[in-house]
Amino acid sequence: MPKFIEMKNIISIGWNNWLKRHKECVLLFDSIAAASEIALMLNGQWDGCNGVVVASGDEVAVNTAAKLLKATWCYEGASKAVLDRATTDEILRRYAIGERNFVNANLRCAVLASVKLSEINLSYASLSWADLRQANLSKADLTAADLTQANLSGADLSKAYLMRANLSESDLQQASLQGANLSSANLSEVNLTGANLTGANLSLPDLRGANFHLCNLSGANLTDAKLIESDLAFAQQYPNKY
Repeated sequence: MPKFIEMKNIISIGWNNWLKRHKECVLLFDSIAAASEIALMLNGQWDGCNGVVVASGDEVAVNTAAKLLKATWCYEGASKAVLDRATTDEILRRYAIGERNFVNANLRCAVLASVKLSEINLSYASLSWADLRQANLSKADLTAADLTQANLSGADLSKAYLMRANLSESDLQQASLQGANLSSANLSEVNLTGANLTGANLSLPDLRGANFHLCNLSGANLTDAKLIESDLAFAQQYPNKY
């Protein structure tokens, strides 16, 4: 343990010297706990989720800190533009006055439980770890949105557009996805217990490890879906062909 603390101090001192000479950027880690700890080690600003605002440049220090905590990371701008974090109040205020376009919004870890956001455009938005329990997202555009580990239990996603969305490890228990378009979406390890997917488009998605217990898949299109066929035995209703 003393060696671990000493190493953390060395990393912190080196990073502080670098911080004085460079502009800020955002680092994303694979867990909230790692982001919180590394923010302290690098004298960065933790965003309350899995992001840390730090100076750019010294990847050696970041990699060393990440290795100590057995975490992985990437730059937020590595594959897309850096997103400004939007607050829940801001989204609700703008929605209330008629705005519907929130493409690329950064809502990681946002608490939006039980809100009404039908027909909202959140395509390409970051919603990982968001709390969307009982939310009304009917006819919402969530194309290519990141919803990893989001809580969507009891949410209304009927006729929503979720093409290429990443829903891996999300909670969709009792959610309504009637008529939703989930083509090419990532639904690996998702919890669909009691969910209603009647008439949903599930062509080409990744459904491996998904929990279908009491899930209604009546009339759903499962063409070329990646799944473990035995898992469908737990569904309440499911197609004969897929």
